[in-house]
Amino acid sequence: MCGIVGYCGNKQAAPILLEGLGKLEYRGYDSAGIAVRDGADKVRIVKAKGRLAELANKTDDGKAMKGSCGIGHTRWATHGEPSENNAHPHHSDDYEVVGVHNGIIENYIEIKDKLLKKDYTFYSETDTEAVVKLIDYYYKKYRLGPVDALAKTMVRVRGSYALAVMFKDYPDEIWVARKDSPMIIGVDKNASFVASDVPAILKYTRNVYYIGNMEMACLKDKEVHFYNIDGEEIGKDLTNVEWDAEAAEKGGFEHFMMKEIHEQPVAVRDTINAYLKDDNSIDLEGVGLKDEDLKMLSEVHIAACGSAYHVGMVARYVIEKLARVPVRVELASEFRYRNPILAPDSLVIAISQSGETADTLAAIREAKKLGIKTMGIVNVVGSTIARESDHVMYTMAGPEIAVATTKAYSAQLIAMYLFAIKLAFVRGNIDGKRYDELLNELRTLPDKIERSLEDKERLQWFTAKFSNVHDVFFIGRGIDYAISLEGSLKMKEISYVHSGAYAAGELKHGTISLVEDGTLIIGVLTQSDLYEKTLSNMVEVKSRGAYLCGITSSGHYEIEDTADFTVYIPKTEEIFEASLAVVPLQLMGYYMSVARGLDVDKPRNLAKSVTVE
Repeated sequence: MCGIVGYCGNKQAAPILLEGLGKLEYRGYDSAGIAVRDGADKVRIVKAKGRLAELANKTDDGKAMKGSCGIGHTRWATHGEPSENNAHPHHSDDYEVVGVHNGIIENYIEIKDKLLKKDYTFYSETDTEAVVKLIDYYYKKYRLGPVDALAKTMVRVRGSYALAVMFKDYPDEIWVARKDSPMIIGVDKNASFVASDVPAILKYTRNVYYIGNMEMACLKDKEVHFYNIDGEEIGKDLTNVEWDAEAAEKGGFEHFMMKEIHEQPVAVRDTINAYLKDDNSIDLEGVGLKDEDLKMLSEVHIAACGSAYHVGMVARYVIEKLARVPVRVELASEFRYRNPILAPDSLVIAISQSGETADTLAAIREAKKLGIKTMGIVNVVGSTIARESDHVMYTMAGPEIAVATTKAYSAQLIAMYLFAIKLAFVRGNIDGKRYDELLNELRTLPDKIERSLEDKERLQWFTAKFSNVHDVFFIGRGIDYAISLEGSLKMKEISYVHSGAYAAGELKHGTISLVEDGTLIIGVLTQSDLYEKTLSNMVEVKSRGAYLCGITSSGHYEIEDTADFTVYIPKTEEIFEASLAVVPLQLMGYYMSVARGLDVDKPRNLAKSVTVE
């Protein structure tokens, strides 16, 4: 997975490639490389292990590499350790074919064995080298042009890929192919670009094409041509990207994550306004969901990974409470492997920030194979999940750069709230008065999130005090348990502190044996009918020496008799509390990471868009 950038134009390519790769650093990577052609001269390839700065140093920020056509890549290791040998770009034995690749080739060992018998040699442990040499094999054996060589390769390989390839005989062209891995193509009057994500090229153009599954394209300096798997030229519609280029900058904050935490009120407000009209009606016509469809639903299945899965956990409580429709929340990585039983009139909802999460995409495809309607909740227009779902609901979070999600999570919550309220109203489970009450309160959430951010100085002090802690436990019941899951994930993924989230009632069934003097327990208590029960669980662990932090809504001041440190969030409808309670948990994870001197935006071993299984 990770980042691809390509450029064909009348400027020096290498500096543009390095700059574009820099915009994709948020995706996570362990090595990088670029390949540039200067007319008919031999291609020049430079690679480096580690951060992009190493590659920039090797190439004098790109100025040392002549040529106006090139491709670049940031790699996150899937096959072979991080090293210069395994870094992209990869090349054929004679350097006549050079390519970069995102995704994973499932049958690369089979391909490699075939090519070894054809006297090819291999220098890396990667699946990418095998596919580049397979392209070279077809290109030479059948004396094919690039489009036919790529098409034969696409039919031969199994897996996911976004490929960008240069051929010696076509020195001013980049050829690309795509299956199940994101890729966009940008055009300007004197240049064309290819990238795995919009920020890489946003500085140069807002005019992009979305290349479809099993399609290819040829990029030249002033034109782009598209082809289907049969090699036939096809047409494409040009799309204008409306993202602000400054959205990919830190805007005065020390880290992207903190900037994005503060952008949550805007992301939430924009997502609300996209579907909630001035007359207090929820408009899902653009999503493609009609009232008749909602009335017929017998059950909902939510498939997601990571933080998106935690959104699904909150949504389960909200949908079942409001609409009385049974909901199952599935880890997308498990969904298709357990041979799921899905009622014909059910709906599978896939939640993904990027719209490219491989496991979540597989869940969508499994549901469609079984004849079940699907809906994607994604943040990226034109992403694969958006295109392949029967219905799509876009969140309006804008580009999210930090690996740990914050504003995308909050926007996804809003999408699920709107869906739940609409479903409940259409099915007659709530009346007009309750419907208006919920929507009026929903409109207040952006301002209340702003108020939740005002407590950050206290949270910074608190987390700094515990910066050397080894274990943190998060507990809660119902929606509070779902909130705890996200709080625990934020803590572990960016601060590397071992943490776990538990349904508070389960503590006594084993986990309480881990509690000792000084163990930090963070209790989430926002649900009034469960408040006293969770408080009792906190008393139990305090008696065993735990240090208690409580997160609750304003008014529950008696908690201070039990908790050692308390965070109060504004009052709202209790089914919406996740939108407010998550804010201090995000800040705790952030400040813990800062206090420990870690790379907040790029935590080790993680990638933003997980496009391999």
